Amino acid sequence: MKIAIIGATGFVGSEVLKEALDRGHEVTAIARNTEKITAKNELLKTIAVDVNETAGLARALKGNEVVISTFNPGWTNPNIYEDYLKGAQAIQEAVKTAGVKRLIVVGGAGSLFLNERTRVIDDPRFPEEIKPGATAACEYLEILKTEQDLDWTFFSPAIEMAPGKLQEKKNTYRKGFDKPVFDEHGKSDLSVQDTAVVLVDEAENAAHIRQRFTAAY
Repeated sequence: MKIAIIGATGFVGSEVLKEALDRGHEVTAIARNTEKITAKNELLKTIAVDVNETAGLARALKGNEVVISTFNPGWTNPNIYEDYLKGAQAIQEAVKTAGVKRLIVVGGAGSLFLNERTRVIDDPRFPEEIKPGATAACEYLEILKTEQDLDWTFFSPAIEMAPGKLQEKKNTYRKGFDKPVFDEHGKSDLSVQDTAVVLVDEAENAAHIRQRFTAAY
């Protein structure tokens, strides 16, 4: 199938790119700077465009069957809250303009519920330094829930999925919806490689249309 990946040079996006190509999909890899993409594959097309250039992004997305957005303006960006919300909504608009029906958004784990009232982001142990970006992702999920035209999916990664963590591909995972998936040791973790497996599986199977879901070991 034809898959567009936004943020294809990032931590998650680069792994999704590799996984999609390994499975034989035609991939349009989109990033601000595509020179970072070193993969050589006849199924790969790279396009450099800023997500806020809605018209240009729509042209880049046209003809694809599904868009996987791993957009993140950078955890150290002092304006991450504003930039995330602006960029995420620009992507949403560009997908519609391009005539692509399906959008898979990689959000955050902060919006997952630990119990009926407490989200992960509300826990006092939640790192303050990533709270602005996590708050933006929480708010964008609520915006996406009002989307009537797209067959959207919002993916919340495992709580402990982060750079420098597990880097092993196991090709296994368990899924959940609004609550984190924990293992027998109380951990919610998934390597970035297996996160990519989850996302390409979702692209292929369309199992969570107009839903949020999560996955972990």
